[in-house]
Amino acid sequence: MPAHPDLSALLGSRLCHDLIGPIGAIGNGVELLLLAGGGRGDEVALISETVTALSARIRFYRVAYGTARPDQRIARTEVAAILADLFPSGRITVTWTSPPDLPRAEVKAIFLLLLCAEQALRCGGKITILRDEVGWSLTLSSPRLRHDADLWALIDTATLPADLEPAQVQFPLAGQALSQLGRRADIEPGPESLRISF
Repeated sequence: MPAHPDLSALLGSRLCHDLIGPIGAIGNGVELLLLAGGGRGDEVALISETVTALSARIRFYRVAYGTARPDQRIARTEVAAILADLFPSGRITVTWTSPPDLPRAEVKAIFLLLLCAEQALRCGGKITILRDEVGWSLTLSSPRLRHDADLWALIDTATLPADLEPAQVQFPLAGQALSQLGRRADIEPGPESLRISF
């Protein structure tokens, strides 16, 4: 019997696909304004920065929330470009070490875990991502790390709380993505660090 399609992932892909076009058009409009000498520099720069950040966020969401067939691949260079635009301020730094060609389904799980990591690094910090012969690991480090054990437990639970907030949806979705890979997250908290591996 064929598996049912993942409607939420298909919806994520559709929304990101539909939004990226208009955002690209705004970016092109800003470039034309700059070339024509129209608008004040500060105003145009603010629009340009906002479009770049929004475009990066949607490209990120497309991988995190979209579909990922078993045969789909994604290049490390594309991942690096998305992450560089996603965290331009340096408040959160990401170091990514992996082979150059990656299964999209694995990167989807990592991106969902990165969304979880943002909750723990609200005051900034460092994320180190490594793919080696053992598997994947994400290490979060910050002197002001906020580890909410109840939130991280949502990655590995079949029963979700009725009061789950929209800002917490990435935790059970990360669990689903890992389950589809046949993996489970191993979470090791420390005083100023948190390591997630699978």
